[in-house]
Amino acid sequence: MEPEYSIKTNCFWTEDCPYPPDLPLATELPDKVDVAIVGSGYTGLNAARVLGKAGHSVVVFDRHTIGWGASSRNGGMATPGLKQNIMVIYREYGQDFAHEFWRASIDAIDILEQIVTEEKIDCNWYRSGHVSLAWKESHFDKLVQYGEWVSKRLGHQQKIIPKGELQDEIGSELYFGGLSDEISGGIQPAKYVYGLAQAVTEQGVLLYENTPVESVRKNGSVFKVSTTKGTIDAHEVIIATNGYTDRMVRELRPKVFPVGSYIIVTEPLPEELQKKLSPKRRMYYDSKNFLNYFRLTHDGRMLWGGRNNLSTNLDLNESAERLKKQLYTVFPELSSVPITHTWTGKLGITFDLMPHIGKTKEGIHYAFGYGGHGLSIATYLGTEVGKLLTGEKDRSPFEEISHQTMFFYRNRPWFIPFASKYYQFLDWVS
Repeated sequence: MEPEYSIKTNCFWTEDCPYPPDLPLATELPDKVDVAIVGSGYTGLNAARVLGKAGHSVVVFDRHTIGWGASSRNGGMATPGLKQNIMVIYREYGQDFAHEFWRASIDAIDILEQIVTEEKIDCNWYRSGHVSLAWKESHFDKLVQYGEWVSKRLGHQQKIIPKGELQDEIGSELYFGGLSDEISGGIQPAKYVYGLAQAVTEQGVLLYENTPVESVRKNGSVFKVSTTKGTIDAHEVIIATNGYTDRMVRELRPKVFPVGSYIIVTEPLPEELQKKLSPKRRMYYDSKNFLNYFRLTHDGRMLWGGRNNLSTNLDLNESAERLKKQLYTVFPELSSVPITHTWTGKLGITFDLMPHIGKTKEGIHYAFGYGGHGLSIATYLGTEVGKLLTGEKDRSPFEEISHQTMFFYRNRPWFIPFASKYYQFLDWVS
């Protein structure tokens, strides 16, 4: 019988790493600034880092506290690739773009590691690789095909793991094989975003919490950025709100929509059990459309995440029950281990499943659409936007592809329940 215990409905990461009390926050607004950034997650802070180092005056606004959104709530996994399958990218955009996008996803992990090292951010970063796991036997054939294609077309080597060899990778008999990649890593995401915030303040960047931006209006050669703390002139504006993008800049809302991702963690596991379930402390995700992703945390908890359905407002206790069933199916040994926390965060997804850098008609910059790869890709795109504005780079493939929208979506993602049923059907028939 499953033990009774109460589950905290708050993010484990921010409890493990409480908000830094010594983070220097700004209060008074200057009259003008070179760049105003909306959103204090990985995208906004990394753009601010580049711009601040280059000597630009920068402000960062957030509706909540620093890193409040997905940047402190994600699974803490940095893996290569984008939300869109690289084979589809190759077919849609051609060989050159496919190479650039794949290379960017690899470089993103290196850049993340570089930033953590340079800024001396203590965030439990480590590289242990990841394993993609075949949920069904037919899925393993597709993983083999994918691994061979990536090796041949992109020159990136991954290891195919037949079912009989999986015991060296994971303590579960459920899967039908896997594909491993050694370059992936794990992190404590809240420590990372708080460390970034501290780093940018040392570059002179001004951070404003609990300061919603109410409007951005072009006025001659500058933008009037109106906030609840007053109005400031900015030569450039960057919107870095991903899954939390609202109607503040109306042109952006149809370009990205939010999807909910949900996570639970267990209490810390005995070391022997940790080694049994995850011998190499890998990052894991399975091959379902409604995928599960999981890993051991730095203190030995099993973190288990999934989509459940695509809703952003699923009850957290209901979500925890669904995720527990999935967890216990894979690891029956954990059925008596208490779940301590359950929480959620919003992913930003585009209709073409690609991240994008772009500009509105008025010239407002934006970067978003990470689709669950935000730890590394948001770090990369934030850095990329910063370098484009400083002139360190003169182009990016992420700004050169068209940004697809759909006529049926403007403000409310009413299609999410239908998409959920569709993906559930695909998982059933695949």
